Amino acid sequence: MKYFLIVGEASGDLHASNLMRELKQQDSAAEFCFLGGDLMLAEGGLLVRHYREMAFMGFVSVVRNLDKVLKNIRDCKSALLDFKPDVVILIDYPSFNLRIAKFVKEKLHLPVIYYIAPKIWAWKEYRIKSIKKYTDKVLTIFPFETEFYRKHQYVVQYVGNPTVDSVSDLLDKTETTASFLQANDLDGRPLIALLAGSRRHEIAKCLPVMLQAARRFPDYQSVVAGAPGVEKEFYSSLGGGDTVPVIFGKTYQLVYHAQAAIVNSGTATLETALIGTPQVVVYYAQPGRLVYLLKKIFLKVEYVSLVNLISGRESVRELIAHLFTPDMVAAETQKLLHNPQYRAAIFADYELVKRELGEPGTARHAAAFIVDYLQNK
Repeated sequence: MKYFLIVGEASGDLHASNLMRELKQQDSAAEFCFLGGDLMLAEGGLLVRHYREMAFMGFVSVVRNLDKVLKNIRDCKSALLDFKPDVVILIDYPSFNLRIAKFVKEKLHLPVIYYIAPKIWAWKEYRIKSIKKYTDKVLTIFPFETEFYRKHQYVVQYVGNPTVDSVSDLLDKTETTASFLQANDLDGRPLIALLAGSRRHEIAKCLPVMLQAARRFPDYQSVVAGAPGVEKEFYSSLGGGDTVPVIFGKTYQLVYHAQAAIVNSGTATLETALIGTPQVVVYYAQPGRLVYLLKKIFLKVEYVSLVNLISGRESVRELIAHLFTPDMVAAETQKLLHNPQYRAAIFADYELVKRELGEPGTARHAAAFIVDYLQNK
C-alpha cells in the first residue's frame, strides 16, 4: 500500500520514521511519500518538503511567511494528487494538517488517520469539529485522551506512548553512578539534574532560577542537561557551564543517577517519571500572576505536566509562573531530597503512570492498526 505522511517538526520526524519502519515490517509492499525530515528519508520514499521549511509557529510568524505557507500547502496537495496514496497519516502539526485533511476528504475521498493527535484537550478544543469531520481514525498516545474524545462522541484507539519506548530503548540501567560520575569528570557528591528545556528562550528564562535554587544545596552537585543544538557557551552566559557542569547527549543517564530533578514543563517531565527520579516541574511566564490566572480560564486541564495529567492528581509539584522562584524551587527540592515519605508517594504515583501508559511498542501497535484498518475497511 501507499502511505502519505505529514509532519512539521523534529519530534514528528522521529515518530513518523518509527512508524514507517514498522509499516515496512507489516506491509512488504509499503511505499512512502511525505513532508518530513531526515529520519523519515532514511526509511525510504519521496520527500516533498523538509519540516525545516515548514516550521512557522504562531500568528506573527505565519503572517510574515504567508507566501511560503501557501506554497507548502499547494505543493502538498500536488504531491497527493501525483502519488495517489491509499491513506494519509497526519502527525500533530494541526494548523497545517487539518487543512490538508479537509482537502483529502472532500476532493480525494481517501482515509485519513491522525497519529500523535494535537493536544486539543488542553487548548483549542474547537478543533474537535474538524477532526471528527475530516479524519477517519485518531490514534492516541495518552490514556486520558480516550475519555476526552468519548465526551465528543468520537471513538479513538490508544496505541501506547513513544516516550515509554524511548526510555526503554535508551536508558542504560547497568551503568553505576560511580562510573557515570567518573566518565563525566564529576566529583563524588550526589546529583541534582537541571532540565531547563530545549529552546534557547525557555532555557534563558528557566536556568538562572534553577541555578539559584540548586546552589542552596552545596552537599549536592548540580548538573545541567544540555539540549541538542545549544552550545555550551550559551549555558555559560547564564551561569552554567563553568561553575555548574553541562552534559550533552546523556540526559536519561543524568536523570537516572540524580537524587532529584528540576524539570521545565514538557515531555521531559514524563521521561523523568518513567526513569524514576523525584522531580519538581517548573515553567516561566511573564507577567507571572496574570498568566497563572489566565491559565485557569483558557486551559481545559487542571495540570500542565504530563505526569499529573496521566495520574489525575498532583503527583509532582508544579511551580508555574509567579510560583517559579528560587525560594519555592529550593523548598520543594529540599523535600525531594530529604523527606522519605514524600519521595515514596512520588514513586508510588510513578508506578501508576507506568501502568497507565502500558508496555513499549507504540509504533508497532500503530502500524498494526493502520494495516488492519486498510485491509478491512
